[in-house]
Amino acid sequence: MAKADGDLQRGLERGKESSHICTKSPKGENDQEVEPKEDIDTTGISCYSIPDFKFLDGSSLTVEVAYRSFNPSATKVVCIPTCYGGRINSTLNFTSGALKDYHVVVIAMLGNGESTSPSNTAQGQFPQLDYQDVVKSQYQLLTQHLAVKELEAVIGFSMGAQQAFYWACMYPDFMKVSIPICGSAKTSPHNWAFLEGPKGALLNSVDYADGAYRAKGVHPIRGLHAFGRAYCAWAMSAAWFREKIWQKELGFETVDKFMVAEWERSFESWDPEDLLVLARMWQAADIGVLRKDGDYTKALEDVKARVLVMPARTDQYFPPEDSEIEVKHLKNGELAVLETIWGHIGGGGANNADTEWMDKKISAFLKQ
Repeated sequence: MAKADGDLQRGLERGKESSHICTKSPKGENDQEVEPKEDIDTTGISCYSIPDFKFLDGSSLTVEVAYRSFNPSATKVVCIPTCYGGRINSTLNFTSGALKDYHVVVIAMLGNGESTSPSNTAQGQFPQLDYQDVVKSQYQLLTQHLAVKELEAVIGFSMGAQQAFYWACMYPDFMKVSIPICGSAKTSPHNWAFLEGPKGALLNSVDYADGAYRAKGVHPIRGLHAFGRAYCAWAMSAAWFREKIWQKELGFETVDKFMVAEWERSFESWDPEDLLVLARMWQAADIGVLRKDGDYTKALEDVKARVLVMPARTDQYFPPEDSEIEVKHLKNGELAVLETIWGHIGGGGANNADTEWMDKKISAFLKQ
């Protein structure tokens, strides 16, 4: 899904890595094999295996964490986790600009279809995912496999931004800077409600079959199309549609043709359970759970890292007003609002002007 939140492997044992990714759905007892419609771009991607990984819900599973290193000879390291609907090679990585002199490690969060996910795990064996699981797996990859001693920064967009907040709370002495772009430390009720729309469209589709699509040997295209159509209008702003950017800059004759090409079809390669497990984790985001008292504002106050919070002015589900509140609780926080009509996806590399603005802000902040 290149447009929702970005521009849109198996390691055999600890310390071993491979350059392919598991995209084939493993068969359960009654499963038929269902292939996604499109292959994932695996250029430059490796995977690190973590045996007997302990999840927050108490379950254990050998997990594989997919990643790609850019400029690995550099001494300063930056981690960039993927976003919702993002793949490693569609993630905005700033390696030709602000991060050109850094070793940049782009990591596929668990559940995205590149790292261990419902789609490449036997049906019923994948646990309910939590951001703590995702960040812990990334920390183990960086420290145990790549021998990283310290991170200059964690930079993330959307769900990647939420991971950046969790990183700052979970490993405060391991990183210097956190840069969440179009994201929040806690998912708001409005954001939660928005996600119920596309989730409901998928869950109630005929071909999703109440989750039995894999056993039936069906890739639920109708459900995935409905998911994308329900999601579409939220990702850009009302001004974006009013100005007919879908026509003037993207070349589509009608809004409907834009929705079909860029939203319905963009989801065809995704497994529904991957989309759902990530959406549920997104809805449950709250760094307050990392404190005994559950207070997310105090969790923000505890953050040691310097934080550059970059919301987009017209983001409909991570609005800048929410970011303003969060920055007030950060000891070393700075707010930089992206002035764009591109809505949420402006922060994910959807257009050059917004990307250049963010690149300059990141470069300046890292030099402070």
